[in-house]
Amino acid sequence: MTEKQRKELAHCVEYVPSGHHKKNPGDYGLERTNPRPTKSLCDALRIIQLAEAKAMISKGIILGVFSDFFFAKHPKYIWCVGDDGEVYEAKTNSVTPGVYHDYRLEEEDSMREYIKKTWKARCPTNGL
Repeated sequence: MTEKQRKELAHCVEYVPSGHHKKNPGDYGLERTNPRPTKSLCDALRIIQLAEAKAMISKGIILGVFSDFFFAKHPKYIWCVGDDGEVYEAKTNSVTPGVYHDYRLEEEDSMREYIKKTWKARCPTNGL
């Protein structure tokens, strides 16, 4: 995708928080959280505010750190390395393409190191 296409895409995605990936409701407007034992928690290390979660998805798109597999015009996965050095993954599906929820990739996930290397190459000022 061209830079212009990535910027356009970043403006037409939606972030919807999932209580399955949160211990704390933060400023997401969730009435409650319902973390599942099999799900990674995005706030396991710290609470991520809504604006930061949205910004990380946009930044991942703009830098082109997303999967080759798409639902309609939306990549299934978008990755971002936060200012804390943690890797976050946003995911959409075929039922609601363009609507994403995100979570932190756990230490044992092999994608973590790959995304960190890719991120450093595309965003060298991030300090990783």
